[in-house]
Amino acid sequence: MSETRRELLQNIVLTTFGVSVVNAQTARHVHEAVAGEKKAGQGAYKPRCFTASEYKTLHRLADLIIPADQRSQGALAAGAPEFIDFLASQSDELAHIYTGGLAWIDREMNRRHSVSFVSATPEQQIAMLDLIAFKENDSPELGPGIRFFAWIRNMTVDAFYTSKVGMDDLGYMGNAAVSQFSVPVEAIQYAVKRSGLT
Repeated sequence: MSETRRELLQNIVLTTFGVSVVNAQTARHVHEAVAGEKKAGQGAYKPRCFTASEYKTLHRLADLIIPADQRSQGALAAGAPEFIDFLASQSDELAHIYTGGLAWIDREMNRRHSVSFVSATPEQQIAMLDLIAFKENDSPELGPGIRFFAWIRNMTVDAFYTSKVGMDDLGYMGNAAVSQFSVPVEAIQYAVKRSGLT
């Protein structure tokens, strides 16, 4: 890896720590690096940071956060687990956040239901996420899970909406020349209504 590429990846990780959303330009570099890893692995991505068990849990969490539906493919098709693993492999601090969080969710599920997170029923998994998805549930017991879930939710969303799958879901067509631009009447009516001028 060239020094320039290494610096780019470090900047991506720093951007991740500085704000809750990875911008599209830096995320594109991560998606490209993951695609290169898949190509080198003959179509399969080999986790760089996580154990097989951790990666399986990460996979399931990403699928629960943005599942495929009738409208769109989900986080798995967008490569969210690979995106997160690749970024975590570039930062000891990010790797620590994820390995700690994945261990916490397995321990908590084991404490409640005597199974790991991926071995739990879908209902048990969703019930666990319902506990840690909301800051209002913060407590000494759930606090670590709530903080971890905020990370994984944000990065799964980042990975999804910066991927081709996510762009297609948004209907984003890229920059395109138009012969004439007009503001939709609904937008003008909404702005006038909100302004208090009517």
